[in-house]
Amino acid sequence: MRTQIFWLFLMAGAAAAQPASPNEEARKSLEYVKAHYTKYEFRIPMRDGKRLFTAVYTPKEDSQSYPILMTRTPYSVAPYGVDQYRGSLGPSPKFQQESFIFIYQDVRGRYMSEGEFAETRPELDAPGGPSDIDESTDTYDTVDWLVKHVPNNNGRVGLVGISYAGFYAAAGLIHAHPALKAVSPQAPIADLYKGDDAYHNGAFYLAANFGFYSGFVRRKGPPSAREPRELFDFDTPDGYEFYLRMGPLANAGALLHNENVYWTDMVRHSTYDEFWKSRNLIPHLRGVTPAVLTVGGWFDAEDLAGPQKVFAAIEASHPSAPNSLVIGPWFHGGWARSDGDRLGDVRFNSKTSVYFRDHIEFPFFLFHLKAKGDPKIPKAWMFETGTNQWRRFDAWPPKTAAPRALYLRAEGKLSFDPPAETGSAYDEYVSDPAKPVPIMAKIALDMPREYMTSDQRFAARRTDVLAYQTDPLEQDITIAGPIAPALWVSTSGTDSDFIVKLIDVYPGEYPDKLGGYQQLVRGEPFRGKFRNSFEKPQAFQPNQPVGIEYTMPAICHTFRRGHRIMVQIQSSWFPLIDRNPQTFVNIPDAKPADFQKAVERVYRSRQRSSSIKVLVNESGVAGK
Repeated sequence: MRTQIFWLFLMAGAAAAQPASPNEEARKSLEYVKAHYTKYEFRIPMRDGKRLFTAVYTPKEDSQSYPILMTRTPYSVAPYGVDQYRGSLGPSPKFQQESFIFIYQDVRGRYMSEGEFAETRPELDAPGGPSDIDESTDTYDTVDWLVKHVPNNNGRVGLVGISYAGFYAAAGLIHAHPALKAVSPQAPIADLYKGDDAYHNGAFYLAANFGFYSGFVRRKGPPSAREPRELFDFDTPDGYEFYLRMGPLANAGALLHNENVYWTDMVRHSTYDEFWKSRNLIPHLRGVTPAVLTVGGWFDAEDLAGPQKVFAAIEASHPSAPNSLVIGPWFHGGWARSDGDRLGDVRFNSKTSVYFRDHIEFPFFLFHLKAKGDPKIPKAWMFETGTNQWRRFDAWPPKTAAPRALYLRAEGKLSFDPPAETGSAYDEYVSDPAKPVPIMAKIALDMPREYMTSDQRFAARRTDVLAYQTDPLEQDITIAGPIAPALWVSTSGTDSDFIVKLIDVYPGEYPDKLGGYQQLVRGEPFRGKFRNSFEKPQAFQPNQPVGIEYTMPAICHTFRRGHRIMVQIQSSWFPLIDRNPQTFVNIPDAKPADFQKAVERVYRSRQRSSSIKVLVNESGVAGK
C-alpha cells in the first residue's frame, strides 16, 4: 500500500519485468494497445447518485464477445482523455494479447471520481437503502452497469488489484455480483491495525507510514485529474537520523502541518478500537462465490499478513469454494514488476515472477473468464525458500506439518529440547530509546524492501540484542506455517517492545560472499502493554516476569544441512517501528522525559521456558 514508486509504476501501465530496451518495448506496447483497443471514458452512477470515473478499453475486433477484467484504484487511472492510452493493459502482456475488455476505475473520492474518499472504508453487514454504500456496493454497481452497457461483453467479470487495489478486489468478494466470476486480491490490506501497513501487534510502523502520508492527502476540491500532492523534504538520506531527530511521535503532525487527517487518524487510534475493527475485512468474507486467487510475497514489507488472512477467512467459511493462495519470494508487488530472482543479497535461482505471471495468474483468469484450459491450481502454491523451488499443497498450513518448539537455552543455544535449568535463569540487556537498534546496517530513508532478507550480523554484535542459535543442522528442516513466539519476559520499566527474528545462518564457506550470512527469514514486533488485550493496554509491574505469546506470519523455508537456525530478540527496530518510551503512556502523546532506559530480561528455565513454536513439515512436500 505504501510504496509510492510502485504506484507510479502502476499509473504508467507497466506490468512485466524490465526488458532489455525499456523505451523500445514500451513504445511497441503502446502501439499495440492503440492498434487493437478503443478507449472510452464513463462516469458510472452508484446507488447514491455519485459517479465514478471509469476508463474502458475494448478490443477493436467486435465479431466476438469478451470477458471484463477490472482494477479499482485510489492511485489514478491516468492518462485521462479518450485519445490518451495506457502503455499496457492487464496484469501482464499475455492478457492484452489474448483480448479482454479492460476496466480501470478511480475509487470514490479520488482523482476524477465523485464522492468522499475513506481510508479502507468500513464494510456494511447488510447494505439496505441507496445511502448505504461501501466498497462492495460500489463494486457491485460498477459490475452491474458494465455488463449492461459495454457492448460485446460475455457477461463474465474478473477483478484484480495489488496492495490498496488488492483491498478493493477483496472487498468486491463481499455480496458479489453474479457476473463476478474470478477475483485475485494481491497483497490485499485485510486489517490495517493487525499486521498490515499501520500496526503490528500494537507497534506502529513509523517510517513507511510517515513516508506515505507525507504525500497522500485529502482532496480539497472537485474531482480532478491532479490530486494534491506534497513532496516532503527530509533533508537527509538517513531515516535513522531523521526520525531520531524528529523526537516523540507527537512531533510528526507538526512536520505535516497538522493537516493530514489520514495520518492523524492513524496515530490517534493507537489501540484496536472501533475505528480499526470497522475496517477489518475478514469478518465480512463469508459466502464468497467467485473463484479466488490470493497472492502475496514472503518478503512483502507492507502487506504480508493480508493475503494469508483473506485466504484463511474464505477457507474457514466456505472450504469447498475454489479458493487458492500463492506466495512467492517477493517484495511488495514484486510478482508484477520484477523477475523475482533475488532480493537484496539473496538469490532464488529462477525467475519466479515470470513463472507466476505465465503459469498461474494468466491461466487462472483464462479458465474462469474464457473457459480455456484448466490451470489445476492447488489449494496452496508456495515457493519454498532455502531450497528455492515451488511446492503444491492441498492445504495451508500443510497437513503434514507437525508442531515443534525451538527453546532458548543457556550460553546462546537454541534447541528443540526444552531447558533443564530450574529457578529463574534468564538473559538480559539494556534497551535505550536514545540508541535504538537499526532496521539494517545500511543507510536508508524509509522502509527498504530488502530488509526482509537482510544480514543480521550487525544486530547480533550489539549488546542490546540477544542471539540464540542451534548447532549446525545435520539434516534439512522445513518450517511451513505461522511462527508463534512464547516468551517469559520482564522489564524494569512499565512498557517495552519485544521483537523476535527468525534467522537462517549460512555456513562460513558459503559461496557468493555469503559465508556466515545471517538471513532474516521472519521478524515481528510485539508491544508489551498489549499482551492481554489490544483494546485495553496494561502496564508491566517492574521486574515481574510475565508471559507473552503472539503469532507471526507464516513462512515456507528450508534451513539446509550445515546451516544454523538463529533467534534474535531485541526491544527496538528503528525507524521501522516507533520508539517505545518504556514507560506506560499513550505513545502518540509521549514527551521526551517519558523515554527511559530499561533492563529487559528473557527467561529460559524449565518453569519459565521461552520458545518459538513452529510447524515442521516432517514428510516433505505434497508434490512439485
